[in-house]
Amino acid sequence: MWLTEEQLALQDTVARLLAKEPDDLWPKLCEIGAPSLAIPEQYGGSGATLTELQVVLEQLGRTLAPTPLLATAIAAEAVLATNNTQASERLLSEIAAGRVAAWCPEGEKYVLDADHAEILLVGRGGVLYEMRPDQARIDRVNTMDESRRLTTVVVDEPADPIGPYDEARVRNFALSALAAEQAGTAARCLEMTIEHARQRVQFGRPIGSFQAVKHRLADMHVLVETARSAAYDTEHPVEAKVYCSEALQQVAAEMVQLHGGIAITWEHDAQRYFKRAHGAAFLFGHPAEHLRAYQVRG
Repeated sequence: MWLTEEQLALQDTVARLLAKEPDDLWPKLCEIGAPSLAIPEQYGGSGATLTELQVVLEQLGRTLAPTPLLATAIAAEAVLATNNTQASERLLSEIAAGRVAAWCPEGEKYVLDADHAEILLVGRGGVLYEMRPDQARIDRVNTMDESRRLTTVVVDEPADPIGPYDEARVRNFALSALAAEQAGTAARCLEMTIEHARQRVQFGRPIGSFQAVKHRLADMHVLVETARSAAYDTEHPVEAKVYCSEALQQVAAEMVQLHGGIAITWEHDAQRYFKRAHGAAFLFGHPAEHLRAYQVRG
């Protein structure tokens, strides 16, 4: 999977930012224009594409960085999917400047980052509504993956309609964005496992020198690289989400197995990545749900 020089430069910028481990990452991401990437220039964005956003999300997935970028980017796409120029000019310029937004699709049990969103977008009956957060009942959900903020949102009556919108378009955008994040998480799982295999010694040798371990690491490498290729294929978002979910879960499981007992202790990061792998699989539809939908259409 090839990236342009500009995309590689963006990747490097985000990687270096994350390496510094700032206390409050969101303002730093706003400074480099991350929330504006997939927003057209006429609405205050940078006029980049979904691919540039994926480059950033892949890096965030590597560190499990708890930022509202994924939720905010999806909310921006929901506004664009209404084709309402006036609403886009007003809301997207605010999102591009760093206001946190959340999209509450119809039928979705859990909503990303709604508990600290400044702009709440609610989909009902094919229409997108704009609401203030205080017009809904929003509760944080305790999840296995503590790096992900999930909420329940209860709306009695939607407030101001923006207009009809293409919900399928927004879901496909969300699937592609999430797949890139999952690919980044899988890549870091592989790196952690390689580092452990070089350092862990058994029978006087690093375990990475054993043929059986080499084969397992090679299988993990294939899963990671194919997941990246699938994630950046934005023409097939459902397939990307299914493949990246399953690849990440397999890579994370192998990571835990090859790390041994230390992987399930609080002191080691492996357990955090394992939890993310399983939590992310359920976002915007579990792979099994997508596969059942394929069978029905077939």
